[in-house]
Amino acid sequence: QSISRMAEDMGGFIVSANLYQTQTSAGQDVPRASITIRVPAERLEEALARIEAESDRLPLNKNINSQDVTSEYTDLQSRITNLEAAEAQLMLIMESANRTEDVLNVFDQLTRVREQIEVLKGQMQYLENSAKLSAISVQLIPNEVIQPISIGGWEPVGIIKDAIQALIVALQGLVKIAIWLVLYILPIVLLIGLPLFFIIRGIRNRRRRSREKDAGAESGSLPTEDNLE
Repeated sequence: QSISRMAEDMGGFIVSANLYQTQTSAGQDVPRASITIRVPAERLEEALARIEAESDRLPLNKNINSQDVTSEYTDLQSRITNLEAAEAQLMLIMESANRTEDVLNVFDQLTRVREQIEVLKGQMQYLENSAKLSAISVQLIPNEVIQPISIGGWEPVGIIKDAIQALIVALQGLVKIAIWLVLYILPIVLLIGLPLFFIIRGIRNRRRRSREKDAGAESGSLPTEDNLE
C-alpha cells in the first residue's frame, strides 16, 4: 500500500499488483507480492530512494523497465500524415460529387479514414505518456524476522503447525465416523435390531407363561390334608 500511495503521490499509477504463495525447501508456505508502478521519468530517482527506504522494513527486489519508442512514434506520425492527406482528397471528391450514391460512398470511406486517424492518435498519446513515465516492478518477500525459527534444520514452529494440522485431521476423522454411525449404520441396526428384540421378547414371555402354567398344574396335583382323610 505504501508503494501504491507513493506512485499516486508522484503523479503515477499502479500497472498491476499480485499476491501469491510459494513454498520453501522445508515445505513452508511463504507469502509473496509483486507490484508494478509507473512514475514520471524525472522523479524516477526519488521513487527508487523511497522504495529503498521501504527495504528497511521489507526486503524488496526491483526491476526498472524502459523502452525506446522513437521509431514506433515516428511510424505513427507518418501513417497519420498519409491518412490526413487521404482525408483531404476524399473531402474534395465529396464536394464535387453530384450523385447521392457517390456522396454516400465517399462519406463511408471518409468515416473509416477518420476512425483510423483517431486510433493512431490514441496510440501516439499512449506512447507519449509511456515515454514520460518509467516503469518500476517490485517484488516483496517475507523478512527473515518473520520466517519460522530454524535451529540446525529443526523448525519448532513448523512442527507445532504440523501437529495442529494432524490434530485437526484426526478430529475430522472422528466426526466423519460419528456421522456415518448416526446416518448410515444406526438406521440399519434399528431396522434389524427392533424386530429381533420384539421376537426374542415374545419368545421369552411365552416361555415364562408356559413355566408359570406348568408350575400351577404341578401345585394343583399335590395331595392335601382333606384328600388324606
